[in-house]
Amino acid sequence: MRITCRATVPATESQIITQVQEVLDRRGSMAHAPVSVAVTDSVALGIAGFFVSRTDSGQVLERFFRGGEVDSAELLEAVTFEQGYASAEQHAALYCLTGWVHARVHERRAA
Repeated sequence: MRITCRATVPATESQIITQVQEVLDRRGSMAHAPVSVAVTDSVALGIAGFFVSRTDSGQVLERFFRGGEVDSAELLEAVTFEQGYASAEQHAALYCLTGWVHARVHERRAA
């Protein structure tokens, strides 16, 4: 399913760090967090921007970062690959990007 990011400008590094922490805290405080508890579009773009590279997964993230639109399954596959090489902080950010993808898919299906 094609998903689109409504933001055109990525969040700054400090905004990303703050919001990732807030989302993780919020989700952790709930027994069954709803899919809607996710980072904003600008933070999703910013996270993707951190992982742009020449690898296949990095190219998927770059297409999303530059164009704001991508296939959800392709993006999730790229995120999963990147998580295998990520630090703890990067892994947390990628986890939040995964949550953002699930939230957008859920929105599209509900519409």
